Amino acid sequence: MSYAEKMEYVTLNNGVKMPLVGLGVMRVQDEDCVSYVKKALEVGYRLIDTARVYYNEEYVGRAIEESPVPREELFLTTKMWITDAGYEKTKESIRDSLKKLRTDYLDLVIIHMCSGDYYGTYRAMMEFYEQGKIRALGVSNFGPERLVDICLFNKVPPMVNQVETNLFFQQHEFHDLMKKYNVHQEAWGPLAQERVMEIVNHPVLKELEISMEKLLFKLHLDILYKEESQLFQNQIH
Repeated sequence: MSYAEKMEYVTLNNGVKMPLVGLGVMRVQDEDCVSYVKKALEVGYRLIDTARVYYNEEYVGRAIEESPVPREELFLTTKMWITDAGYEKTKESIRDSLKKLRTDYLDLVIIHMCSGDYYGTYRAMMEFYEQGKIRALGVSNFGPERLVDICLFNKVPPMVNQVETNLFFQQHEFHDLMKKYNVHQEAWGPLAQERVMEIVNHPVLKELEISMEKLLFKLHLDILYKEESQLFQNQIH
């Protein structure tokens, strides 16, 4: 069975199915990005996470177009940056992302940061959602107060909140709040980014690795994986 066939999915609050593991492309540029994404698709990744501020959407789009994997099997995410904030600017930015990614629709569009006129941004995203150009809406780096606010005062509440989550920052209380509002937690930095060597050298994890006969990183991700609604991405950043 291939990695793609073994992929697990979570159902978001609007019924859209999303892979539980995905690939982020921060800091990957030009032809390296094309090769990176194509190889990921070849080995079985189906969720690709990019962003306006990564400046590589056109290369992700090329990789997807050149890959033999059908578009309908993929889950494509992009994120609106601070400079995209506001109703009109966001509409323009979404159209630009669709063009660069060479697709007629996006599976998930996320507000990257809770800054600027993010309410205007969310209104524009809802319009594209209602037109079928976006399949799911999300936010990123939204704290509890801002998340609850955007859930309660919009016709379409977000399906995803992408926040830092790893063994050193597990966010249990926030996770419970997201479950209460039926928002799925998607982790960035699941391997703790710059602290990755602390995972490699952590004495407790080393003991568990031996006793449970699991590779250390697999063990680490399995611990995060215990909650179906706690998504995470195997991202470069």
